Amino acid sequence: MEVHKFSGKEYEEVLNEALETLNVSKDEAIIYSEEKKQGLFKGKVIELTVTPYVEVLEYIKEYLTDLLTTMGLEVSFETKIRDNQLQVKMYSNDNPLLIGRDGKNLSALQTVIRSIVKNKFGKSPYVSLDVENYKDKQVMYLEKTARRIAKEVSQTKIAVELDNMNSYERLIVHNAVANFEGIYTESVGEDPNRHVVIKPKEE
Repeated sequence: MEVHKFSGKEYEEVLNEALETLNVSKDEAIIYSEEKKQGLFKGKVIELTVTPYVEVLEYIKEYLTDLLTTMGLEVSFETKIRDNQLQVKMYSNDNPLLIGRDGKNLSALQTVIRSIVKNKFGKSPYVSLDVENYKDKQVMYLEKTARRIAKEVSQTKIAVELDNMNSYERLIVHNAVANFEGIYTESVGEDPNRHVVIKPKEE
């Protein structure tokens, strides 16, 4: 893929030139800057590498296609850019394999992609991978479970510890029951054993 490099003495001038040339805003691209010496008496120059998010998505799709094809998978993609996040939804001939038990394969693949993007472009925006609607269903399940348990805790006044979760899952639980009366949530423990406890408020 084409690398877009721009250089000059002033950062803002170089940045404005790059954004105008590529017709993007600074919220629509990865911007990686380096300060380089020109020589003993020539001072320093700012060099920017600017990659629009649409091109990053194309790179991710190409990488995933090559990787998954070697695993014998046929895959298609649906991509979008939302709130500065790159979202990639995959559809394959073996979705359970892509997802893995409890989503472990999908999570590992997402970690690999974020690392690849950072190594390639110097920085990485938030990249979210999904397989069909797996994550949407997981969010709905977590929210439903959290609300059910919150209702029980508000009635029994007995705290309940949930299973270990990653930071994103814990945030979903906290938000799902934030408006419940008579209970509050707290994250306890250390990763990877950190989890949410739903507790009754003291009267």
